[in-house]
Amino acid sequence: MKFQDVVRKRRMIRNFTNEPVSDEVIERILEAGQHAPSAGFSQGVVYVVVTREETRQVIAEIAGEEWYVRCGHAPFISLAPVQIVICTSEKVYHDRYNEPDKKGKGQEEVNWPIPYWHTDAGASLMLILLAAVNEGLGTAFVGVMEPKRLQEALGIPTEYLPIGVTMIGHPAPDMKSGSLKRGRRSLDDVLHREHW
Repeated sequence: MKFQDVVRKRRMIRNFTNEPVSDEVIERILEAGQHAPSAGFSQGVVYVVVTREETRQVIAEIAGEEWYVRCGHAPFISLAPVQIVICTSEKVYHDRYNEPDKKGKGQEEVNWPIPYWHTDAGASLMLILLAAVNEGLGTAFVGVMEPKRLQEALGIPTEYLPIGVTMIGHPAPDMKSGSLKRGRRSLDDVLHREHW
C-alpha cells in the first residue's frame, strides 16, 4: 500500500471481528513502532502485548469500555484480539541525558521544558497505527484515567507509565465517532508560513 493511502485510511475503529492476528504480524507492527524517533536515542518506550481474553477484559474495564458501550459503540476494547499497552519511562531519559556524551563535565542535566518521553511514545503509537493499517488491520487507541491500575494488572514497573491502550484487529462494521461530524480542518486553518 502506498504511504499516502495508509495515512488516509487510518482511523479509529470501534468494532473488531474475533479473527486472530498472527504473532509475526504483531512483531512487524511493533518493529515499526521501534523506529520512532527517540530523544538522545534513549529508547524509553516499551510495549505490553495482550491477547488473552481474560486479561483483555480486565484492561477494557480499566480503560472505561463501559462508557463507550453506553455511548452506542460495540465493546471494541475487549473485542480487539490484540491490545498493545504503550509505556514510557521518564527515568530512562534522565539516565541517558546524564551520560558523558549528553552532559559535559560539571554541567547540569538538560532542563526538559518538554517531556520528550511522551513525545516519543506518541511517535511510536502513530507508527504502530500506520503499520497495522498497512497490514490490512483496523486500530484504535484509548487513554486510561488510572494508569496505576494498568501497571498493577500487567506487572508494569513503576518507572514505566502506560500512556494508553492500542487495539489491533480485523475491522467489523462500527459506529463512527460523533466527533467526525466536525470534519477535518483545512490546511489553510492550520498552516502558518514563516510567522503566525
